[in-house]
Amino acid sequence: MKYNRKVFQCLTLILQFGLNMIVPIVICTLFGVWLGRKYGVEWIAVPLFAIGALAGFTNIFKMAKKIYGQDGDRDKNNVKKT
Repeated sequence: MKYNRKVFQCLTLILQFGLNMIVPIVICTLFGVWLGRKYGVEWIAVPLFAIGALAGFTNIFKMAKKIYGQDGDRDKNNVKKT
């Protein structure tokens, strides 16, 4: 039972990483395509795609830092002080 819980936690974490990367990219790219069609500058989607990728990477970095920070704090508390 404990094994299944760990598997679901890992799958949830992978899904969160994926969504944190995909959503900003898709939103920025669609906004760039809309702007390009509206104002006749189709190339604007490319820099907005890059901005979305940077935003997604930043989201993943912050999430990973928080997760590993929690694990690091737990490890520090388990070390015996002499």
